[in-house]
Amino acid sequence: MASTSLKTPLSMLDLATVREGKSVADALQTSVKTAQHAESLGFNRYWLAEHHNMGGIASSATAVLIGHIAGKTNTMRIGSGGIMLPNHAPLVVAEAFGTLAELYPGRIDLGLGRAPGTDQATMRALRRNRLNSAEDFPNEVSELQRLLAAPSAGQVITATPGAGTNVPIWLLGSSLFSAQLAGERGLPYSFASHFAPRMLLEALQVYRRSFKPSAALDKPYVMIGAPVIAADTDDEAEYLASSIYQRILGLLKGDLGKLPAPVDNYLNSLHPQERHAIKDFLAAAVIGSPETVASGLQELIALTQADELMLVCDVYEPELRFKSMSIAAQV
Repeated sequence: MASTSLKTPLSMLDLATVREGKSVADALQTSVKTAQHAESLGFNRYWLAEHHNMGGIASSATAVLIGHIAGKTNTMRIGSGGIMLPNHAPLVVAEAFGTLAELYPGRIDLGLGRAPGTDQATMRALRRNRLNSAEDFPNEVSELQRLLAAPSAGQVITATPGAGTNVPIWLLGSSLFSAQLAGERGLPYSFASHFAPRMLLEALQVYRRSFKPSAALDKPYVMIGAPVIAADTDDEAEYLASSIYQRILGLLKGDLGKLPAPVDNYLNSLHPQERHAIKDFLAAAVIGSPETVASGLQELIALTQADELMLVCDVYEPELRFKSMSIAAQV
């Protein structure tokens, strides 16, 4: 394996992917094993994402799964990537993550997004009679920060658990809105380049330019999402990646189903427009042999000056997923 000088911390984002032919219980068990493997490799944090009404994703009860995985690991930070704040009252989020912080001190992260993480009908079912929308996001972040801070004199509502835990808040985004807000609030920022890489460089520029030091951070801190599939050879990695190619094409057609098994020569079987759409979706992806992955990650870090990489590693066979993670950690 080629020697590299990469020292950027690695973390992992998991959607508790349900595989074709497997159950939700299998997906949850695989997430636990994946988190344990990530911890053994020295990964910095392990985040779960909130999505709803999607047959291939089992992380909808995100805080519940975070608690389960935190209880099955020992040192790695466990958190949300993210909680879709418009779906929840800030008090409920503060109490849930305050509880997690009391159970697992110093190990819980709270990444926040402002998208619904689902379709319009499910969004309405989640929010019921709540009138709040994504446009209320800055105010809800402020409310959540207050609820997680030490109570102030005369404070009418106190999150118990939650108050005084100061759970670290991250803002997540795939556009410029959260980049600007994270900079102005002096919060760490994570860009969703694992599925929406188009505005990556512009968002990071906005974040760094607008950054104001805060009690949370004295200088900008950026984490970027990167799909990574590593194998012994480029050809094998490309074969394994056909699972996510199939899934992305399904998503683009409105169906995020279970993760399918890999298929030989899949991309070449598609219409050129379909291939182009998949490649655009995965513009930040690094897929290949150890040497290819090492050079690809170096290029991504050099381009973005990211402080941390959050890998997304959706491989159909769990053991090959673990191997892919191991290769990434080694380089």
